[in-house]
Amino acid sequence: MPHLFHELIFNTANRGIDNDALVYQGNRLSYTALAHEVELVASALLACGLERSERLAVYLEKRFETVTALFGTSAAGGVFVPINPLFKAEQVAYILKDCNVRVLVTSIDRLNLLVSVLPECHDLRTVICVGATDNLPAIEGVHILSWAEATAIRGSRIANRCIDNDMAAILYTSGSTGKPKGVVLSHRNLVTGAKSVSQYLGNNQYDRILSVLPLSFDYGLSQLTTAFYVGATSVLMNYLLPRDIINEIIQEKISGLAAVPPLWIQLAQLNWDQVSTLRYITNSGGAMPRATLDQLRRVLPKTSVFLMYGLTEAFRSTFLPPEEVDRRPDSIGKAIPNVEVLVLREDGSHCAPGEPGELVHRGPLVSMGYWNDAEKTSQSFRALTPRQSGLTIPEMAVWSGDTVRMDEDGFLYFIGRRDDMIKTSGYRVSPTEIEEIIYSTEYVAETAAFGVPHPVLGQAIVVVAMPLNGIELDSEKLMSACKHHLPAFMVPSLIKLQQDPLPRNPNGKIDRKRLAQELQHTFTS
Repeated sequence: MPHLFHELIFNTANRGIDNDALVYQGNRLSYTALAHEVELVASALLACGLERSERLAVYLEKRFETVTALFGTSAAGGVFVPINPLFKAEQVAYILKDCNVRVLVTSIDRLNLLVSVLPECHDLRTVICVGATDNLPAIEGVHILSWAEATAIRGSRIANRCIDNDMAAILYTSGSTGKPKGVVLSHRNLVTGAKSVSQYLGNNQYDRILSVLPLSFDYGLSQLTTAFYVGATSVLMNYLLPRDIINEIIQEKISGLAAVPPLWIQLAQLNWDQVSTLRYITNSGGAMPRATLDQLRRVLPKTSVFLMYGLTEAFRSTFLPPEEVDRRPDSIGKAIPNVEVLVLREDGSHCAPGEPGELVHRGPLVSMGYWNDAEKTSQSFRALTPRQSGLTIPEMAVWSGDTVRMDEDGFLYFIGRRDDMIKTSGYRVSPTEIEEIIYSTEYVAETAAFGVPHPVLGQAIVVVAMPLNGIELDSEKLMSACKHHLPAFMVPSLIKLQQDPLPRNPNGKIDRKRLAQELQHTFTS
């Protein structure tokens, strides 16, 4: 059985399973071919000087090179950092600097967007460009080469030794107080997660899983790891329209599809009459609206629906078995295999059935904390009271920040978040990060960003701002700044200006909850 992330591919290839491992735009790689490509990338990275646990970032859409860069980094003993391809230059530069990235894999078009910010990334020494590489820019202190040049390099260095408790990846997730947080995942986290998820989904080597979510998203990365764990086929897709997804399902005879609620809302409205191979679908990243769930079950009567809950800090926590959907459509289910989920009061004691408390996750999927941020790590990762009095080494668990309740049968129900995170289009968005862009315009005295209910997005981002004295301001100026500096999913749906100071709570902070309550029917009335 695999212990390390890259062994998910190597072990499957060594077992003689040589069906398609990856499909992209009609091109195919068998497990043997994929394992060979990963070995080439690992060798090239070692020859380029990648040391044990050094970070390599991948800023690309889904394609073969994206996958082989991630797994090749692991095989070389490095740590991979997938960056959301929707991120703008400022977000990319922040990540590269925050975790001291040494190597960046990207395309020439994306590299040109980063030219002005890469000189700030003092640890970066190598950029590898995939695709067309005409007119590569020059960046002082950075060696830039094409993918073909890089993978042709042969070195004599042996891969850095790793064990399953070593770092494998850093996934960035928005924090409630500003910049994204880097969640550090071990090889054990990723491999155990793949084993657990593939177990309850019943995955096997004959499955064909469509990958439509970003690989920077733990839910998206899971589509690869679960496929490779059992020897299934992963079909990579960067879709333009929801209809394209259905066409790909038909063409590639897809048996498994994962998506987030906003995408399911769109997909549920389409014609699924020609889809006959879909064995299961999964939902995470927020609650699926009941009407959407009902519609999907009508149009896909032979397809099992798995409703799930997870957080990057622990990968996946719960799932609702398809046979329970009729009885408990609002439940997030019970713990996934090899995980225990607790509902605890603030003092750490267990809540009674029906009593709201914080969801706490324990088990081998608990990540290694936040990169280089001891304070935030100590807030979310805390020791549990030992189950046995003789145990002296504390066990770390993740306090999710989510309020849930558990019924008499042990099924969990989501109530809400304790913090001010905005859940939109399947992403967790920090209001502070949006507010920083608004303040940077130097047009406003104070501002607040928050989420309000939206029938498609889950939550829409709304910004309320008070202009500086003497400034003539319209909302389009602020909206233009947001569009320039933020990825599309973080751009507000509404910016509202007011001349009076924003309301405060008893602690003197701007009261986002009150503002959200005042505007909660903006998109639903």
